Amino acid sequence: MKKVVIGALKVLVPLGLGVWLIFYFYDQLDENQRTELFAAFKEANWGWLLLSMFLGWGSHLSRAWRWRYLLEHLGHRVGFWNAYNATMTGYFMNMLLPRAGEASRAVMLYRAEGVPFEKGFGTILAERAVDMIMLLSIAGVTVLLQLDKLDLFQERIARFRAEQGTPTASTEPGLPWMWIIVGMMVIGAIAGTFLYMTRPALKARIKAGVRGFYEGLRSVLMTKDRGAFLLHTFVIWGLYVAMFWVGFFALPTTASVPFAGIMAGFIAGSIGIVLVQGGIGVYPAFVALIVGIYMGVPEGGGIIRPDALAMGWLLWVAQSILLIGLGGLSLLLITRKGKQQAQ
Repeated sequence: MKKVVIGALKVLVPLGLGVWLIFYFYDQLDENQRTELFAAFKEANWGWLLLSMFLGWGSHLSRAWRWRYLLEHLGHRVGFWNAYNATMTGYFMNMLLPRAGEASRAVMLYRAEGVPFEKGFGTILAERAVDMIMLLSIAGVTVLLQLDKLDLFQERIARFRAEQGTPTASTEPGLPWMWIIVGMMVIGAIAGTFLYMTRPALKARIKAGVRGFYEGLRSVLMTKDRGAFLLHTFVIWGLYVAMFWVGFFALPTTASVPFAGIMAGFIAGSIGIVLVQGGIGVYPAFVALIVGIYMGVPEGGGIIRPDALAMGWLLWVAQSILLIGLGGLSLLLITRKGKQQAQ
């Protein structure tokens, strides 16, 4: 029962945050701004959004091809379409359950190709490590592009707080958030260590996961196709940025957002997807908050521009349709193939 409650909370709490953000930012808009928001949805050019979806699909194809290099180094020659269907199934499952995509991807590959779960899962974690390095690198470059906007962002926050009648940070006592966060991290580390030492089953699972990750990371470093692996890595992330950038041409008012704003919005949206399952509510809000800095102060006040919020929702809807549609199809195909092999 305890596991069921914890599992439910892991799903409901992030979703609750996302839904709350949807209503919160909508409530911050006045009537004219709400009219502008829905008008932006109506005038959106879906040709650009379809191109964005196509670029996103290209990144998933490249990811599936890249995965095969790691698996081949471990002695498993995997068919491309099995790797692709397993990859898309993982994305589909991540839309339903947080962090379920990696495990389901490894399970589907085992059913289709017989690759042991630990090895498949290890290569996925190794991929995640490489992708995290890429994301942090892009974030670092993006921060450098935003240095001249920090004062403007602080000014926008201060203006919004003044409109809401909220005291500024200099006049209100603040909680020692840094120490609270550090304390929570220490308590979490102690609790995790205790569970690791007292739960043999958990300890064995963690060790198996670490071994799989080590083998996967080693396959990244030792694979004979290192050049091709790196090329696909740059292609994947280049297509990620491209699909985000192209989407902005769907609205006339967002088409002129400069590259620095595009990159800032891309990082903000990536953080939103990490924080909340599927990025619902959070992704559009984070994109709008950051990109709006490059679009001027909203008419009627507030902290968020209706057209920037509409752009965030359009990008989220386009990519969600892609992942749910193609991911669901891949799940159907790879499950059917697994059943046929079992007969």
